[in-house]
Amino acid sequence: MTPRLSVRHAATLTASTAALALVACSPSQTEEATEVRDAAPGAQEVAGTAITVSNGTSQVVVDPANWPEGRSGVDRDPQVEAFVADLVARMSVEEKVGQVLQADISEVTPELAAEYNLGSVLNGGNSGPYGNNFAPPADWVRLADEYYYASTRTEDGGLGIPIIWGTDAVHGHSNVVGATLFPHNIGLGAANDPELMYQIGQITALEIRATGQDWTFAPTLAVVQDDSWGRTYEGFSEHPEIVANLAGPLVEGLQGAPGSDEFLNSDHIVSTAKHWVGDGGTFRGRDQGDNRASEADMRDIHAAGYPPAISAGVQTVMASFNSWHGIKMHGNGAMLQDVLVDRMGFDGFVVGDWEGHGQIAGCENENCPQALLAGIDMYMAPASWRGLYYSLLDQVRDGTIPMARLDEAVTRILRVKARAGLFDGVAPSERPFAGEFDIIGSDEHRGVARHAVRSSLVLLKNEAGLLPLRPSANILIAGDGADNIGKQSGGWTINWQGDGHSNDSFPGAQSIYDGFAEAISGAGGSVTLSEDGSYVDRPDVAVVVFGENPYAEFVGDQEFVNFPDESGLNLLRQFQADGIPTVSIFLTGRPLWMNRELNASNAFVAAWLPGSEGGGVADVLVGDPDGAPRYDFVGRLSYSWPQRADQNVLNPHDEGYDPLFAYGYGLSYAEPGGGVGVLSEDSGLAEDDSASALALLSSGRAGSGYGLALIGESGAPVLVSGPDGQSDDGAIAITLDDRDVQDDSRRLNWIGEASFAIAGAPRELNPDQLLQISYQVNERGDGPVRLAMACGEGCGGRLDVTAGVRLAHGKGWHDAEIPLRCFAEAGADLSAIDVPFVVTGPAGFVFWLDDVSIGGQATDDMTCEL
Repeated sequence: MTPRLSVRHAATLTASTAALALVACSPSQTEEATEVRDAAPGAQEVAGTAITVSNGTSQVVVDPANWPEGRSGVDRDPQVEAFVADLVARMSVEEKVGQVLQADISEVTPELAAEYNLGSVLNGGNSGPYGNNFAPPADWVRLADEYYYASTRTEDGGLGIPIIWGTDAVHGHSNVVGATLFPHNIGLGAANDPELMYQIGQITALEIRATGQDWTFAPTLAVVQDDSWGRTYEGFSEHPEIVANLAGPLVEGLQGAPGSDEFLNSDHIVSTAKHWVGDGGTFRGRDQGDNRASEADMRDIHAAGYPPAISAGVQTVMASFNSWHGIKMHGNGAMLQDVLVDRMGFDGFVVGDWEGHGQIAGCENENCPQALLAGIDMYMAPASWRGLYYSLLDQVRDGTIPMARLDEAVTRILRVKARAGLFDGVAPSERPFAGEFDIIGSDEHRGVARHAVRSSLVLLKNEAGLLPLRPSANILIAGDGADNIGKQSGGWTINWQGDGHSNDSFPGAQSIYDGFAEAISGAGGSVTLSEDGSYVDRPDVAVVVFGENPYAEFVGDQEFVNFPDESGLNLLRQFQADGIPTVSIFLTGRPLWMNRELNASNAFVAAWLPGSEGGGVADVLVGDPDGAPRYDFVGRLSYSWPQRADQNVLNPHDEGYDPLFAYGYGLSYAEPGGGVGVLSEDSGLAEDDSASALALLSSGRAGSGYGLALIGESGAPVLVSGPDGQSDDGAIAITLDDRDVQDDSRRLNWIGEASFAIAGAPRELNPDQLLQISYQVNERGDGPVRLAMACGEGCGGRLDVTAGVRLAHGKGWHDAEIPLRCFAEAGADLSAIDVPFVVTGPAGFVFWLDDVSIGGQATDDMTCEL
């Protein structure tokens, strides 16, 4: 949620304060099968070279002989092998079990990490040093030292094996304030420049070294086949050739070239190829879902980036959340061991994803020997690590886990630590580049990122040669993305979802507006920022910057590739009606149906998620004083662009391939191409499909065009712009929590009487629609609970749902459907609703929400009860 969206929502909520007070105080699925989880230990049968992996319900046949034979680019060093073997021989079973565990820094202190001999820590997307996502670089180094010194102490008789710290530096050192933020991978795929990837890897490694970490969970090598997936922007391309082309250079940039003196030296860090394998091809684009590809397609499409990454010496591979024909990859030994290690030659260690082991059939987060037996060497167990430690210890002692398998996993982990120099006896703060904070976001690094932005832009339309713009022109910059560095940077930026940031969160960065102002300055023209498109002096041209708000992982999953936010479209049509030429700059993590916006634009640029260096956009769009290009467009589509909103799956090898703009398309100044013409504005979606997209809250996040607010006794709304928040008087607090997966819901705690609201004006509502709520009541409190819709001052409809709350208390998750006619009968004007969801409760009420939506069709027998 951007600051300016927050201002709009604040105004909406302020206008409805009286209604909220009245509400608070008045008396009184589909064809997709249920996901099958994974195989139990030993559920593999070998016939010839083929292996059948089964979980009793589903099975998949894997033949390692069908996969490419390869070897790691890193040769084993006899001295390292002897050193590691000696360590393993002297380690206690407790030390060995500790080494295969990775905990989140928010869940383990350095002292506890040492007590349990943990092999690794990570900072999850919402975990900064000392609980601060905005921690300065010095705090990162200080905490790295604390973990290092604790882990290497030997007073307890242990061997003092140094811990390794991993971080999601997926588009630069993106968790650290002030770091250089590169375009997300979808933009880098459009650039398709191996040398640029190598430079990005080098820079990312140096900025990570400056803050004391050792390991990044990058690169993502997904080959995305369904663009409705919420992680599409993490993949370079839908085509395996681009992923294969870029994988090796990025790994070498991060780690150094294998076989050279620079490999894992002080300039470099350990990298991760992820997610093995098939994450980009799940059914209907569901994050963590089921990939139903053939073995040939899994090999030729989804695994295409792994042979070059292995040849480049990648030291870790992360297992994928997805299943393959019902078998979870975290438990698929044929793929983790027989194919990846034995056949393809990977010679590092395999790390799990966030509690991914708990999704294997028969497993829980704190009890899962199956993952280790299948080939996971290190469990990513952010919060479950302690319980998992004790269960693994018992399972080694009782023989469920053979000591030989535990030793193998520990050997692989220690081998990588030794190669990375962790046993050299040097604390993070004493290593080269540590504490050199001028490296972070340096001019040199930002220059490379700006070059990456220029290279990633794809020109889809340029009617009558409107671009490049003359710097002498009077230019209006509009749209909520114009001066919004958080929006242009996307997810995985400072925090997991990349939300809740202002431009002040990005010192040294440039918004897209800043870049235009810089380009026009001193050239005789003018640039006016007007996000709502209003103007006094008529501009020569209007540049509208709009697009997706930040998201990450499953939060970004969609049913279709439509773009329901029409704010950019409305601006374009407004300028079009005024006869003002328009340029669209679309910020997006995937190709989306844009026919209406293209029709309303004279020029249209796919800018993807460019990161911190917004100036790179104006470098290409604004010409020199003579109107000649300063830089040409070199980006080409690495994903096909849809001509209908139902074209989620749109890849060159697909039958009936029929894109609006094909894979590889992109105009340039040198080759302007033909015109686009007038496009059909029929989305291809049935009316019911469009209606189903009205999500007020999805996986704990506000739907597009909506905002979350907390209202205490003062009646003043406090907008929620990050993972946590509370009202101005502390009467209500909100936090992200885990229902099924990481941070997929919101937990609300009432300390006093207060309200939680979702603000935003839905499209036209009717009494026969349903308010649909997925909720859990943890504590019911000692007073009435009311559910309402508000529609401005003195307008609102309130329902007393206390009885339903009491019935649901302590009984797990519930799905409720309440006809909108109930709110209309209680006084709400459905045509004027601007706060479509308000829940007001007493002190002690604890309410957990997953999804809130409006859709469906009420029946006559439905009541107004929760």
